[in-house]
Amino acid sequence: MKKFFLAALIAASPIMVIAENLTPSPSHDVSVTRNLATFNSIVKELELNYVDTIRPEEAFGAAIEAFLSTVDPYTEYYSANDRNELTQITTGQYDYGGIGSYISQRDGSSFISGPMDGAPAAKAGLRSGDKIIRVDTVDTSKMGSTEVTKLLRGLAGTPVQVTVLRPFVQDSIITFDIVRSKLSDPSVPYWGVVDGNTGYIRLTKFLADSGKDVYEALKAFKENPQVNQIVIDLRGNGGGLLEQAVDILGNFLPKGTEVLKTRGRELSLEKTYKTTKNPIFPDIPLAVLIDGGSASASEITAGALQDLDRAVLIGSRSFGKGLVQSTRPLPFDGLLKVTVAKYYIPSGRLIQALDYSHRNPDGSVARVPDSLTNVYHTLHGREVRDGGGLKPDVEIDWGKVSPLLYNLVGDNKIFDYATKYANTHDTIPGPWEFTITDEIYADFKESIDPTTLKYDKILDQLLKQLRETAEAEGYMTEEAQQAMDALSPLLTNNVNQDLDNKRSEISEYLAGEIASRYYYENGRLIQSLKVDEALKKAREILSDTQRLTEILGRK
Repeated sequence: MKKFFLAALIAASPIMVIAENLTPSPSHDVSVTRNLATFNSIVKELELNYVDTIRPEEAFGAAIEAFLSTVDPYTEYYSANDRNELTQITTGQYDYGGIGSYISQRDGSSFISGPMDGAPAAKAGLRSGDKIIRVDTVDTSKMGSTEVTKLLRGLAGTPVQVTVLRPFVQDSIITFDIVRSKLSDPSVPYWGVVDGNTGYIRLTKFLADSGKDVYEALKAFKENPQVNQIVIDLRGNGGGLLEQAVDILGNFLPKGTEVLKTRGRELSLEKTYKTTKNPIFPDIPLAVLIDGGSASASEITAGALQDLDRAVLIGSRSFGKGLVQSTRPLPFDGLLKVTVAKYYIPSGRLIQALDYSHRNPDGSVARVPDSLTNVYHTLHGREVRDGGGLKPDVEIDWGKVSPLLYNLVGDNKIFDYATKYANTHDTIPGPWEFTITDEIYADFKESIDPTTLKYDKILDQLLKQLRETAEAEGYMTEEAQQAMDALSPLLTNNVNQDLDNKRSEISEYLAGEIASRYYYENGRLIQSLKVDEALKKAREILSDTQRLTEILGRK
């Protein structure tokens, strides 16, 4: 069962489920027994009497998934064939070898959308935009990404030959001999020093080595006398191993600080988590960036630092997942990942946004409204609330993507131009120095055929709606018609003009796409950091001792 839903996987010792759900009542036990007997009878009757042969794997898989859907999205069944997926989630290690590249599909064909830095694909010379036309002896020119991906995977150390069609070069058909290798997803894809004094860490998930990876970055910051403030970026981080969150918190809090409690079915089995090491940075100004994709272990980390007034949280409200999972062995090498507890951060609050035990009549689950949340207090007495995730101390409006940019990305206009640029320019400046010049942007505009660019032109829509409304309401007189006809050419969208008006927004995305061709995903990230409002605000606040003190409620 593959439901990859912002779940934090906790491979911990058994923890019971929340206190209010005590030992099931006799009526509950009777109901379970009756329904199991009924289900068993249905299966037997189908086996004996159904006109065709039932497909047990498919039928029971659907039954298990339907049953688990009545509890929460994080309780999942993994068959023996799916267990490797669980290992990948917790360790970031894949159980197969590959070339190390993202594969995309367009018009029935497959393309390299991004080689991973240091992986075999990148070392061999594959580039974004390469169309995969053959894998070994198999013609893949009209094959989808799922099928091509299967061909590219194999045992680590085995060879694979990949032939591609590369656009915008003279010798367009190129063959690469690649040796597959074991692949992994790093939990800290990037860390570095921003503008000379800010240590920045991008943490994307909480895996088995995340604590060690974060510590290595912090140790480098410690050795740099210019670093006097730190930003940890947890945006989009859906969580992972709880213990790694506790380990990371130990870098900033006194040894023995209580950072978390988990409570299962019986309150007597409540478990308390405390930091276990001396902090490397007990006092350095600290900010944590969060958004709606920050969940579970991310919220444990950010929430503990907020409750203990150790860091300022910047961004938008987090996801709101306060549930803990553990694994249970099942017959025939199956596994059940089951919600066994809820977690509470230092102020005592539970930040779970959805109450799966109380569903609406239609089976849906509503978010806890702010009016029903409870007030708690941080170490220095600031008010914070439970339910609905973490509210940042400083909120950032991320803005909205314009329809023009949305379609430039969706129609691969920016991707294709970046492919052209990279295949006709050997080098660019470093990712912190590279910018979209007037010359580059003018060339990009030239690459856009206005007749192929379809996007929601808001002014055109409003004019059309105005005409339709006037007609429906009886106001479309001859004079009104003439006025609208005169207004229409003045307000009709012009693609060239729109490209100029949205240059700043488009250039940010275009710069990241081009930079990724030379510096991989870190190039794209660095381009975004250059214009990141949350990072800018974090650096501003951390540099202002008085403001930071006020935000954290310190005296």
